[in-house]
Parts: sequence; C-alpha cells; structure tokens
Amino acid sequence: MDFALERLAENGDTCRTEDGASVPGQTCIPDNDAFVSIINQFGMAVAPTSMYPARTTGYGGFEIGVEGAFTTINNDADYMKQGTRGQSDSTTGVAASSNENPPPLLQLYSVRLRKGFGYGVETGLAFGFMPKTSIISGGLDLRIAIFEGFRDGIPGYFPDIAVAGSVRTITGTPQVQLTVVGISGVLSKPITIAETGVLTPWVGYQHLFIYGDSGVIDFTPGESALQSCGFVGPSIPGTPGRDGDDGSPTCSEGGTAHDFNNTRTFDPVRLMRQRLLFGLNYRYEILTVGGQVMADVFNSARAINSDSEAEIFDAEKDAGGNISNFAFSLFVGAHF
Repeated sequence: MDFALERLAENGDTCRTEDGASVPGQTCIPDNDAFVSIINQFGMAVAPTSMYPARTTGYGGFEIGVEGAFTTINNDADYMKQGTRGQSDSTTGVAASSNENPPPLLQLYSVRLRKGFGYGVETGLAFGFMPKTSIISGGLDLRIAIFEGFRDGIPGYFPDIAVAGSVRTITGTPQVQLTVVGISGVLSKPITIAETGVLTPWVGYQHLFIYGDSGVIDFTPGESALQSCGFVGPSIPGTPGRDGDDGSPTCSEGGTAHDFNNTRTFDPVRLMRQRLLFGLNYRYEILTVGGQVMADVFNSARAINSDSEAEIFDAEKDAGGNISNFAFSLFVGAHF
C-alpha cells in the first residue's frame, strides 16, 4: 500500500511505454483529480481519532496505551489500484504494474500518551505505523476541559465538556507530505459501577483539515533522463560548447531532452472533512480499555476544497466510490 504516484498520469497509456520508458514528444500530465482522491482517503486514515472522554487525567495524572485505528477506503477505485504499489512477484521479484487487491481498510497502530497539568489542561503524544506501508505517523494533542469533575448538586447532572486541537503528520515516503489537523469537541459522563470501575460514554464532533503535497515524481521511472539526453551540462553563458542562456540541459549528439519534462509534481491538496465521534471507555483501577466509531457528517465526495469552496470529486463518482469513510478505533492502556 505504499504510494506509486508515478502511475497517476492522465495520459499514462500514451506518455510512456509498458516498461516505463518515455515516449518521445509526449509529456506525462499529472492526474490531479486522482491525487486529490488518494490524499482524501489516506488523510482520513492518519487523522487524529480524538479518542478521549472529556474529563482529563487531572493534575499529575497520565495515561499510556496502544491504539488501533481502522478506516474504510474506496479500494475498488482505479486511483487506489494505480496509485498504490501492490505486491512484487514472489518468484521473479518484478514489481507489480498495479495493485489489483487493495485492502478495504487502512490500519494505523499507535502508542499514545496523555498527561494532565491541572486547570483542565492536558497534552498528548502519539507515534504510530501503518502496516503494509513504510508510513510512520506522529503528532500531538492539546485539550482543555472547560467543564469537568462535578459530582454533587445541580452541576453533577451535567456532562463534562472539552475542546481539543490535534495534529498528525507522516514520514517514511518521499512521494507524499501529508498533515492532518483536527479540532474537536466532546461531551462525556462518567458512570461509577459497583464503586470499583468507571464507565464513560462520550459523543463528539471533529473538523479535519487535510494538507497533502507531492514530492517530485518521475512519471517515467523506466528511463533515465540523463542517460537518454547524454547530459553534458546546463545551457549557461561562459561554458564552452553550451549555446543559449536559459539553463536548460544540453545533450550530446543523438541525445534528446524530452524525458526531463516527465519529472513533475501534483497540485497541492487542501481539504476539509467533518465527522461525528461515539465512544465508550471502561477503567478498573489502572487498567483502561475503550472503543470509538467515527462517521462522516457528509459524503466523502462532498469534501470541501478550501481553494475552490465546494469541489465535488468527479474521480470518486466515476469510480463508483461516492462513499463515506467509516472508521473505528480500539484502545488499551494504563491510567495513573
């Protein structure tokens, strides 16, 4: 499931040969719609889950544990099959030309730490990895409980309330820079069970901002632009044998510079997504376990592009996707 963005060219059948070499006179055009869609899917998979009840750990308290997040993706879409690496042939080691069987879920496993500082302030750290990829994720959370801890009197009937800001980013792949920022609000109410355990249900809302940028992509990986050109240097004044002054590559006799045009980047992606959170946590002494489901408020094909206000993902609809990303997460840890 690693990225293979070099396959996402609008004219891929005509700009390169089957072995990945460039076609003279043809320039590969990045398929920006497909890039938007694949960033949309992976962005939701690495987004902060905000899997916390509204009540903080309190002054001096902290919590450490392991979380698994599982997000549905449009695995039947062509952009997902072409834009992810797939498995190499186990016998010959030849790389796959496409990923014919992407999984229906993207998984992310993280180690998570929460630390309270009093006055309703709490910070959190998360470090994780995505199986079947080289993606490593990391990020932090900052939460403020604006109403928490009341047990008696009229305030004791009200739920705890907290707001949070979170960020997650990835490393491990040179093809994509992906960062997701989340702003969330949560209502929860702890319920004491037999004076030994605490059951805490919560409901929340989360607004996500997805920032995706591509690295420099060689759309014809089967050919070296330097070799096909027979590169002898840039066209700059004062260099013997270099005509012109625009800095373009100068090729040896019989060479051609056309493949230099096939190293490109995709347009930056700026998306906003919204989802509802429903969670349940149980704590017994120091042991704590929990689960949460996350459901889109709007269909993923109606995600808002901040550059164009309300861009509809035609690529999603053409692929038969037009789906929402449903996600759930599980957590187990220790609360001190």
